[in-house]
Amino acid sequence: MILTHIVACSENHVIGTQGGLPWDLPEDMKFFKDTTKGHIMIMGRKTFDSFNGRALPNRYHIVITRDPSKQKFESTEKSPVVYVASLEEAVAHAKPLTEKWGEEVFIIGGGEIYKQAIEKKLTDKIYLTLIHREFPGDTYYPQIDQNVFKLTQRRDVELPIPFSFLTYMKK
Repeated sequence: MILTHIVACSENHVIGTQGGLPWDLPEDMKFFKDTTKGHIMIMGRKTFDSFNGRALPNRYHIVITRDPSKQKFESTEKSPVVYVASLEEAVAHAKPLTEKWGEEVFIIGGGEIYKQAIEKKLTDKIYLTLIHREFPGDTYYPQIDQNVFKLTQRRDVELPIPFSFLTYMKK
């Protein structure tokens, strides 16, 4: 199993504000959709709530929550939704499903889930869309430790605002 972060953040590490994104980058959204389709996604409850009550199609959703009352969501065969209490439980739940849903399992947020995965040394790969501006926000992505991760790929985009698609691999 390859545990991969997929995230967009600003130069000041902002990834969200008030439950949403502080930017609109259609190319990054397309990258997210194309990359995660057919795979397992691990996320915090607030990230799942940002989908406005609809699971993303053709993905397996593992939602980490401490609040059992939030575990009332209709899942479908094509877009299952399960709830777990911790990141470790999410990873354990995902492992036996990788044969059907793919070896790469995506952590899609939020800030606390990304931070835990890095601190617990669970992260193997990072797809980072780095937006070359600063934005105000209330949710942040942790600093990438260059001693642990190596930049392996970069593609720069200028419009609608300058950003880069970066891929990091654990050394």
